[in-house]
Amino acid sequence: MEIFPRLSTLGTSNFKHFSYFSGLSGSGAGYWMGLISALGLGPREHIAIVGGGGKTSLCFALAEELLQTGRKVITTTTTKVWHKEANRAPCRVFCPSGSPSYEDLKEELKRDGHVFVAQRLLESGKVEGITRAMADSFFKDLQVDYVIIEADGAAGRPVKAPAAHEPVIPSSATMVIAVIGLEAMGRPLDPEIVFRPGLFREITGLEDGETITPAALASVFQSPNGLFKGAPDAARRIAFLNKLDLLASEEEGRALARLLLQGPHASVERVVMGSLSRKEYLGM
Repeated sequence: MEIFPRLSTLGTSNFKHFSYFSGLSGSGAGYWMGLISALGLGPREHIAIVGGGGKTSLCFALAEELLQTGRKVITTTTTKVWHKEANRAPCRVFCPSGSPSYEDLKEELKRDGHVFVAQRLLESGKVEGITRAMADSFFKDLQVDYVIIEADGAAGRPVKAPAAHEPVIPSSATMVIAVIGLEAMGRPLDPEIVFRPGLFREITGLEDGETITPAALASVFQSPNGLFKGAPDAARRIAFLNKLDLLASEEEGRALARLLLQGPHASVERVVMGSLSRKEYLGM
């Protein structure tokens, strides 16, 4: 299987020529893709982003790219995000008493194209997100092009295993993107790398201090109690492997992608590898 896609099947629009990261073995020439192409987005999607390793960055990077194509986008969370992160949207709407006015939201979307919606600002400096039902209503009733939701928290760790109440995915989600930070690969299992390490141990079979391998990370995507837990049956499942630039060898990332796409428990439709900080992505 070719982990890096053939150009003949993808076309060259919205692609950027690159040489693989210096220092990576087996380097060659290829093309980076934009997020819209890499993720294989349809013309209208309700996207829930879960996991660790860059969920908020992905949420806003995708919204910005969609906005540049003229799409109307609502970003939000069903958990909590920092207020400074919500401020990346050109317009913020708070609705502490319940659902905001749809007419007002339509006007804001018409004016700015991208609106972040939350319930209220908290003393912690975070904003409290909306309910699943509200997110479903935005997608079904507002007929906005894209609703993008951060549906999980990871306390800044690159990898996590979800607790019983996580993730908080709306029932109308058409795509669930599970994110990890590849800097966890090859590191020992400890709370500095893994959020909820006890649950991670249960899923992977690793013990504290043991090396986090591609197989262990694959199991977190594939387990019924893993990153896609609670995803609607009809939703497309995408694995997003962030921070490819931090790997010592690209083969480690390729090995994980192969397990996710070809392994005996393969359950994802697509794998995207790359770097949100560099805006470089490859869809597989």
